[in-house]
Amino acid sequence: MLESDDMKRIESKTSCAGLAVALAAAFVAVSCQKTSDATAASNVHIQTPSTDEAVKVLANEFQPTIENNRNAALGRAPEGMVWIPGGEFSMGANEPPDMDEVGMKATRDARPIHRVYVDGFYMDKTDVTNAQFSKFVKATGHITVAERTPRAEDYPGAIPENLVAGGVVFSPPDHPVSLDNYFQWWSYVKGANWRHPTGPQSDIRGKENLPVVQIAYEDAEAYAKWAGKRLPTEAEWEFAARGGVSGKPFVWGDEFRPAGKYMANTHQGHFPNTDTGDDGFIGISPVAHYAPNQYGLYDMAGNVWQWTSDWYRPDYYRELASTGGVAVNPKGPATPFDPAEPTERKKVHRGGSYLCTDQYCSRYIVGTRGKGEVSTGTNHLGFRCVMDLRAGKN
Repeated sequence: MLESDDMKRIESKTSCAGLAVALAAAFVAVSCQKTSDATAASNVHIQTPSTDEAVKVLANEFQPTIENNRNAALGRAPEGMVWIPGGEFSMGANEPPDMDEVGMKATRDARPIHRVYVDGFYMDKTDVTNAQFSKFVKATGHITVAERTPRAEDYPGAIPENLVAGGVVFSPPDHPVSLDNYFQWWSYVKGANWRHPTGPQSDIRGKENLPVVQIAYEDAEAYAKWAGKRLPTEAEWEFAARGGVSGKPFVWGDEFRPAGKYMANTHQGHFPNTDTGDDGFIGISPVAHYAPNQYGLYDMAGNVWQWTSDWYRPDYYRELASTGGVAVNPKGPATPFDPAEPTERKKVHRGGSYLCTDQYCSRYIVGTRGKGEVSTGTNHLGFRCVMDLRAGKN
């Protein structure tokens, strides 16, 4: 997320030291661990198509979704989950014709469109809520990453007073600012964690039905394992979000506000300083407030970002599409690499959040991708889980 000049500015101030300053800027814990920039070999089987089929795939156009038998999952779905039939679909996003340069960044790493097949699976109807995560913590005693004091050995040269437990919090300015530097609206806040999403003065009492936030990747994985589930792959997530419909820009269809109706919790007003709450919410909304998609999934756009299990690389789609075939159950590249922050190990985020707007981040568009350093949570990042068919029948 940081451009190279921003990263240099952080490094000049911190030399991998000022943890809190760096987190406020980058949403990430400053790490000195190097990540290879070599193209990673993906762990994915490719079905080679005929010449005519390959031409269609490489034309960067959406082709129809071919669902598996919807009745393949016999019996009742696990509580709080729905069956996603799986099948073959076109994955990715086109360039929105009416977007400026800022908006275009949302689709830059979501091309070319390529064909993918995923097996059927169960998926949580909603993001994991504060109430659900509370049960997990009570049962296991899990302490989230944001609640742990960073260790000095993990951050050589860090200023001791900056080694404090906390999380990254959206802190809007009280006036318009240039959108080329998000130091201006993100802060690292001591004491921010899932129980106190925006800092010690906040809490989740009476907010049990809101999605849990300030969750690092390992926290989401731990919850999923406890629940007998797992985190979705990026391909599974997009197949589920599209609801069996091919090529639509939004999980609900072609128009952002059909008949003037808000379909997701996004940002209204001037970003980042003013959120008018025209959609009914300033900040996070309860789960399942807006209508579900055609598979019965809520909040697959807006509200909070969602972790997936795939490592992030901007060139991964080009790798898959270059074969001209159908990628079968892809699980992402073997290693992460973000050229903007080459030392950070990032997983793919999906869905956008309540902060998304066409002024800055339009990643409520269904095929677009986010990314996040694995040890960092924010107050607009959560997750949901999936379960394989075999596990669901146990």
